[in-house]
Amino acid sequence: MPFHKTFGVDLGTSMVKIYSCQQDTILTEKNMIAIRNGKQILAAGNDAYEIFEKNPSNVSVITPMTFGKIADINHTEMVLHSLLEKAGAGTVLGNTLYLAVPADLSEIEKRAYYTIGNSSRKNKIYMVDKTIADAVALGIPINKTKGSMVVNIGAQSCEISVIEKGRVVLSKIVEIGGKQLNESIQNMVRRRCNLNIGSRTARRLKFSLAYLKEDKKEARKVVGVDSLTGLPQEGVVSSRMVYEAILEPLGTICEEIRFFLERIPPQIRQNISREGINLTGGTTKIPDIEWFISRQTGQKVCLSRFYDLCTIYGLKEIIGSKSLRKWVKQ
Repeated sequence: MPFHKTFGVDLGTSMVKIYSCQQDTILTEKNMIAIRNGKQILAAGNDAYEIFEKNPSNVSVITPMTFGKIADINHTEMVLHSLLEKAGAGTVLGNTLYLAVPADLSEIEKRAYYTIGNSSRKNKIYMVDKTIADAVALGIPINKTKGSMVVNIGAQSCEISVIEKGRVVLSKIVEIGGKQLNESIQNMVRRRCNLNIGSRTARRLKFSLAYLKEDKKEARKVVGVDSLTGLPQEGVVSSRMVYEAILEPLGTICEEIRFFLERIPPQIRQNISREGINLTGGTTKIPDIEWFISRQTGQKVCLSRFYDLCTIYGLKEIIGSKSLRKWVKQ
């Protein structure tokens, strides 16, 4: 058994994905940590998620990342360390970690990723732009492309990037993602039904009732807390209600994509129009989201079949291919 092991890590706001090179497996767990009385670590990952929205007052369940970036270095480090152990990481000689990071990070933000990956001073840390990892998984010929757009809609952010001839020429993080859509659904249900529902319930409604292309008349029963009495109460949420709730934040993402297309040189924009926008990320599981974005932007949209696993599959390919290592940074 090798003492020094290699892992690919995609630290998402909602989920952490870890690829083990030795075991050829991908571990996917919630990016959450449960803390009792402000100091005692109770659980991390999926175990912490099980406590979420059920926790007593002295237990806080937090997500240590915000809008696709590290918000709390110490707690992010604890989550990563715990999940690396689950993935089989060794501690004797350290590990080699390939971290997927947003393309438009500042030097201080990049240092935060290095810090949480190498707290033991034994690990070798390499960084890969998330856009490059996504492009590899999507099959984009990175060296040859004359202009490719990748849009990754995650849990709290949407990263819009353009690649040309092996480099990311333009990238921006828009602070809208699945969480903001969930909150819009929660607000809509509160206004229309006088019912407070949790984020878990809103997330289920988002993926089951958010029909963007067809006007399907469907509904789901939900259980929440009555806004007036404070007591548990049942309510009915329609597909139309969910559609109206998510329309504005999705429209903002489309506006940002259009703005991006206006900023890039005509020859790159022409190639993107010919190739289409590459769409990935966990929030793209919403039914017909590619049709909606295509209609709003006037561009062809190609939806990835990997969804939220796109980045980690790209890291897997980069780790296993010497020809792709040139996009790895130390």
